[in-house]
Amino acid sequence: MSLPAPVDSSHPLRVIKKVCVFCGSSTGNRPVYRETTEQLGNQLAASGIALVYGGGRVGLMGVLADSVLRAGGEAIGVMPRALAEKEIAHAT
Repeated sequence: MSLPAPVDSSHPLRVIKKVCVFCGSSTGNRPVYRETTEQLGNQLAASGIALVYGGGRVGLMGVLADSVLRAGGEAIGVMPRALAEKEIAHAT
């Protein structure tokens, strides 16, 4: 059995700048889904971590983006143009 290599202290720690979240276009059947999603959005914004997500404004995707933006964070929606024309893309 080998031990993990020691941490190289000559390199600075990496800082998370963006996080990609995959979530539903529905809010689900339990209020805890929405509440937890809003908490995640608030925490991302408070930590200065940008959200990268599916680009929708409905369901948990919309809840997450709205909570990040409302808390002053950055939300980056990624959606193919063909889907944006058919689906409900987040306006901001």
